Amino acid sequence: MSGAPSHRILIADDHADIIEALRLLLKNEGYQIEAVKSPAAAVKAVEAHDYSLALIDLNYARDTTSGKEGLDLLSRLQSVDPTLPVVIMTAWANVELAVEAMRRGARDFISKPWENLRLLAIVRNQIELGGAVRGYRRLEQENQLLRGKQGPALIAQSAAMRPILELVARVGPSDANILITGENGTGKGLVAQAIHAVSPRSSHPFISVNMGGLPEGIFESELFGHVRGAFTDAKVDRAGRFELAEGGTLFMDEIGSVPAAQQAKILRSLERGEFERVGSSRTIRADVRLISATNADLSAEVAAGRFRQDLLFRLNTIQIHLPALRERREDIDLLAQHFLKQHVQRYKKAITGFDEAAGEAMRGYAWPGNVRELNHAVERAVLMAPGKVVRAVDLGLDSASAAPRLDDMSLEDVEAFLIKKTLARCEGNARRAAELLGLSRSAFYRRLEKYGL
Repeated sequence: MSGAPSHRILIADDHADIIEALRLLLKNEGYQIEAVKSPAAAVKAVEAHDYSLALIDLNYARDTTSGKEGLDLLSRLQSVDPTLPVVIMTAWANVELAVEAMRRGARDFISKPWENLRLLAIVRNQIELGGAVRGYRRLEQENQLLRGKQGPALIAQSAAMRPILELVARVGPSDANILITGENGTGKGLVAQAIHAVSPRSSHPFISVNMGGLPEGIFESELFGHVRGAFTDAKVDRAGRFELAEGGTLFMDEIGSVPAAQQAKILRSLERGEFERVGSSRTIRADVRLISATNADLSAEVAAGRFRQDLLFRLNTIQIHLPALRERREDIDLLAQHFLKQHVQRYKKAITGFDEAAGEAMRGYAWPGNVRELNHAVERAVLMAPGKVVRAVDLGLDSASAAPRLDDMSLEDVEAFLIKKTLARCEGNARRAAELLGLSRSAFYRRLEKYGL
């Protein structure tokens, strides 16, 4: 796979010609290859290095066809690194051996001699799936360091947030689809992660996709995947977000920005619980819990004919509405201290807290960008503060709330300011703001991400 030089593959096989053939095939695709000739060497390699994939033979001793050596090696590799995708190879393929290998944790099974295109497709898919699993495990470990084993940190003690925390605890363990609503920056993604963390799916992937940022041309491919040759740039098979989230949770952010034609495709997948990759007729079952989020009023969008009512019914079995930060001011000090601790650690600054004026400034500010804006303000303050405490001036809130002079602004500042003003006029409706600015959905969302809006 050209463009993937960082992926390192371990090959374990006792035949030099097999190793050389695999080395040539995979190196041509941009992978880094390391090869060993015995199970003991394979275990030692995995103990010493990180690999994106292991490709292992089932038989090593001469005249042995039982596959026992390979199955034992598979189990040992799994004990060293449970997230390592392992693909089995053997010239003595049979159903029983394949079933046993999959039972012990193999991700797929290849018979020798192999078909190059199939082998490359399996390698690509398993590396992608393995990366998603490892990414989720890293996120889970970071959250455990922050909050013990309670999952993502939901910092809240206000009366406005108490029902939200209770609802997360009550509906999280269910398998119900959930729609999270609220203004930009209120923490919809964090609540989605918290729901996943308290669900029976918590040991499986949490896959997030910004629906507003997907160009229409690749929308279906991103969600459902594609097969090689499905379109011009489809050089290999690729798993989509639904497939990557198998057994876990798919978080569809900005669901209200999806065009009508794409809404129909999502609905069809939800109704059938299955999908096909672009360019393939093979049906794939989807065991995925859906959590969606939007800052739009979907009922109003339905009434205006811009959002399908039947899709809304599928998405909001349970609806959770997050209050704006100005409606939960009791949480501002707590959130600010939390962000301060994070950024002080990140930037290695000897800052101990906020002075009284800074606290008053934060509590009195309107926070149009909600919790996300507070986080950015504290990060800025940590970088700007010359002493051991953050002052009001370090937060930059006055300049953020006042209209700046255009003569003093860069082109990027002007663009960010105009986007903020347009979003405010549209009451946070990203679709309407993009239309007023004459931008496509994907271009508008790229700018939101660029300017931290």
